[in-house]
Amino acid sequence: MLWSPDMSDADAMDLALLAFRCGVGAVMLAHGYNHIWGGGKIHGTAGWFGSMGMRPPLVQAWLASMTEIVGGTLLVIGLLTPFGGAAVVGTMFVAWAINHRGNGFFIFRPGEGWEYVMTLGLCGMLLGAIGPGSWSLDDWLGLRDDLTGMPGLAVAAGAGLGGALVLLAACWRPPAR
Repeated sequence: MLWSPDMSDADAMDLALLAFRCGVGAVMLAHGYNHIWGGGKIHGTAGWFGSMGMRPPLVQAWLASMTEIVGGTLLVIGLLTPFGGAAVVGTMFVAWAINHRGNGFFIFRPGEGWEYVMTLGLCGMLLGAIGPGSWSLDDWLGLRDDLTGMPGLAVAAGAGLGGALVLLAACWRPPAR
């Protein structure tokens, strides 16, 4: 049973972290899945990425989709959690830069504002710093203590933002407006 009246504070924290990381991971998995198999499939995603200036668009569509799927999977199973967090931070920063940044804060605004990508990016940083909790493969493999705190935050924020900035510098050519 996941919950009982005699649950300890540590168990409650582990349950909350399990739910949180599975929720964020599921969102990322759904995004990656939808980019490849939903709507216009991977070629539709590539066309959309190309229209926003990502080059080469098919490579970028696959890179973003697989980053979301792998990062989401890492979060759900609680394995190498800061790297899963970095995947969230990086993909959400790129989404902010190329699509949401100029559309205001609220997601319901025309063009979709940036509140959603900011929230998910912060979730990725949080999971990198706090870690997956005891109910995770990181804990089972003895990695949890080495991957939380400042090292986890550095990986999630540093690798996520650093990777996004390198990708944008190398592959993004904003279309003329």
